[in-house]
Amino acid sequence: MQISEAESVVMEVLWRGSPRTAEEVIAELSRDQDWQVSTIKTLLGRLVKKGAVDAAKDGRRFSYSPVLTREAWVQGQSSSLLERVFDGRLAPLIAHFTETRKLTRKDIADVKRLLEELDDGK
Repeated sequence: MQISEAESVVMEVLWRGSPRTAEEVIAELSRDQDWQVSTIKTLLGRLVKKGAVDAAKDGRRFSYSPVLTREAWVQGQSSSLLERVFDGRLAPLIAHFTETRKLTRKDIADVKRLLEELDDGK
């Protein structure tokens, strides 16, 4: 499921806790975003239409809850990046990060540990 960057900001609010009313989402987003109320309501509506969020009638209001899990979204985003930019290959991605970012000793140890776990699992 494709969601925009702005929609992912709204999803982060819902992933942190739900169900939430539009007013609660607006209140939380207004701390960090300079968005109009109508923009946030439009984003919620788009997410409902895409099936990423469920809207349940609660009296005169709607309560919004994520249908799309954060884990599923991250999986889709990372797979998409890997396919689009690195031809689906992980080694060039890791090489890119080692060339463009200073990896800490902990980063290197974590990558080694993950690779060892993968190798042991074969």
